Amino acid sequence: MYINVLGNPIYAYTGGKAFDAAKPTVVFIHGVLNDHSVWILQTRYLAHHGFNVLAIDLPGHGKSAGVNRDIAPCVSVEAAADFIIALLDAAELKTVALVGHSFGSLIALEAAARDSIKNPSRIKHLAMVGTAFPMPVSAVLLDASLNQPLKAIAMVNTFSHSMLAPPPSSLGPGTWLYGSSKALMRRVQASNQAFNLFFTGFTACNDYKNGLASVFTASAAMLFIAGKVDQMTPPKAAQALINAAQASGKPVSVVTLDAGHSLMTEAPDGVLMALKAFLEPLKSNQEQTEALFA
Repeated sequence: MYINVLGNPIYAYTGGKAFDAAKPTVVFIHGVLNDHSVWILQTRYLAHHGFNVLAIDLPGHGKSAGVNRDIAPCVSVEAAADFIIALLDAAELKTVALVGHSFGSLIALEAAARDSIKNPSRIKHLAMVGTAFPMPVSAVLLDASLNQPLKAIAMVNTFSHSMLAPPPSSLGPGTWLYGSSKALMRRVQASNQAFNLFFTGFTACNDYKNGLASVFTASAAMLFIAGKVDQMTPPKAAQALINAAQASGKPVSVVTLDAGHSLMTEAPDGVLMALKAFLEPLKSNQEQTEALFA
């Protein structure tokens, strides 16, 4: 489905179910040069088990861009967070969980912090997958993303995968995850001819400074999902965020899976089970509310 956000048609995958704003809604935010499809297993399961699901293509990406529109991407984590809040407003969502991967995890964190100031009861759960703070990008990779994007795509995928075809993988046993991920990134990069999505996303990650402050400001319970052999955002790179979340007194859960940075495809069941356990209270609260007014 498409949602009009700030005058732009933004694509959101609903997991094969009709959108129902009355249900607790899980909004999935992808990372640099990805799209909604990286969440395919997790979104379909949750959509068929009591949740409303919106797996978006960020502005300028995939179906939210296309060569005929060339929508400008968000140039910073902060700008992307404001976009997410505008999306929640446009969809008239009342009870929300945000789930973000890598770049998307920083966007989700910043959005949860900003939204909590005016709507402290809206974003109740925040899951950060393959996260880090700070999230620096090497000068070599930044330069490659700007001047040799195909080379940079190959580099990122080498660092992002711990194995080429882990069973079962999100697309079935024997799937060539490295090749399919490279194809996705090339397709997303080509979907917008006016802007370099790769360089823009990496620069936003590299420049983000608000992580620790946003952890304290956000009112949501937090889940951190890390890949044990992640070379892009190693588990230790998330420890400052985890420590800050625990110090703030929020409910905090940490799950480490046997995977690299592409956790949703390398360890799809592990990511799903972690999300399912974390998000179950949202569904229970909704059912209790409905029972009161039945």
